[in-house]
Amino acid sequence: MAPAAVLASVAGAFALVGAVDPNVPGHYPVCPLLRWTGVLCPGCGGLRGAHALVHGDLAAALHDNALAVLGYAVLAVGWTAWVLDAARGRPPRLRPRPAHLWALGTLVAVFTVVRNLPFGGWLAP
Repeated sequence: MAPAAVLASVAGAFALVGAVDPNVPGHYPVCPLLRWTGVLCPGCGGLRGAHALVHGDLAAALHDNALAVLGYAVLAVGWTAWVLDAARGRPPRLRPRPAHLWALGTLVAVFTVVRNLPFGGWLAP
C-alpha cells in the first residue's frame, strides 16, 4: 500500500503543477533566497521544470532545473525498485552509505554554485 500511496501523492502534485502554470506570477510563492539575495537555490526552476515535464517538453524542463529532472528520474527508478521489492515480499533495499550522501551533497552544492556563476548561466532557469 505504501508505494501506491506515494505514487498517488506524487501524481497529484505533478497534476497540480501541470494544471497551474508556475510561469504565471502569483500562483506559487517566490523562492525566499532568490527574492532576498538574488542567489538561485538548487530548487529554483523546479516547479517550472515539472510543469514542462508534465507537458512533454523535456528540453524546457532540463533548462529550468536539470538537477530536479535528474532527481525525478532517480526517484522513479527507486520507486520502481521499491514496488518490485514489495511485490516479492522483501523490505525496501534503499540503504544509502555515507559516501552516497556526501556525493549527493557535493553534487547539489556544485550545481548551486555553478548555476550562480557567469559561465553557468546555461543552468539558470
